[in-house]
Amino acid sequence: MFSFDKRYLYIFVAIMVVYNLGGYIQNPSKLLSLLLALPAVIIAMTFHEFAHAFAADKLGDETPRNQGRVTLNPLKHIEPIGFVMLLFAGFGWGRPVQINPVRFKRNISMSKGEAIVSFAGPFMNLILAVIFSFVLGFIFKFNLLANVSSTYSSIIIILLYQIIFMNIGLGVFNLIPLPPLDGSKILRHFMPTKAQMWLDRNQHIFYIIFIAIWVLGLAGVIISPIIRIIAKGIMLLVSGTLGIDLTLLLMLLGIYI
Repeated sequence: MFSFDKRYLYIFVAIMVVYNLGGYIQNPSKLLSLLLALPAVIIAMTFHEFAHAFAADKLGDETPRNQGRVTLNPLKHIEPIGFVMLLFAGFGWGRPVQINPVRFKRNISMSKGEAIVSFAGPFMNLILAVIFSFVLGFIFKFNLLANVSSTYSSIIIILLYQIIFMNIGLGVFNLIPLPPLDGSKILRHFMPTKAQMWLDRNQHIFYIIFIAIWVLGLAGVIISPIIRIIAKGIMLLVSGTLGIDLTLLLMLLGIYI
């Protein structure tokens, strides 16, 4: 049975935090961005895991409900290492929602049910990104912060920007088709039975690949372009709907997508 000593993970994360904190402390604007990223991370992670639990519950599996996971209480969903990674690296994970596919309703296969539950998390993140992008768009469209000081209005806009990008980042990262991420379970559903069995037998290989990609910093290289493409697509949607150029308005505030 493949196992990974989590002490190495903790050491790596500790080094990354110490390395990054120096830069944040020396740069007040970066420190402010970090502080504003905290609520963004909590929102993205909480809704992501809640969506998994909610989907499983609706499909007939009461396991998440019995474990108190069908809730928007952040304390039920945050996983410390994944939280730190999402905060500093822009991608991470929450505490996995445990499910029992055997308990799914009879009119749905276990494989399909697992795929639906897995997709629910990233889908929720992308929906939130769209919602908060429209909130940002309405603020610009109707000048809703006109009576707010420039300092506070900047904080609100940066916070919304952080929420949008954290949700896109978490959603895209979890769609990578490598165990233990959601994308692997979605992909598994569409694979032939023999391929599913092969994947199950060789999961440890993909875990190693996943860890290598993560530790070497390749995850960011892979998903950053995708995140920006999705973000630009959402901005175009909001801009076209509201008749504004949201990307340009953000650029005027020094926020580049």
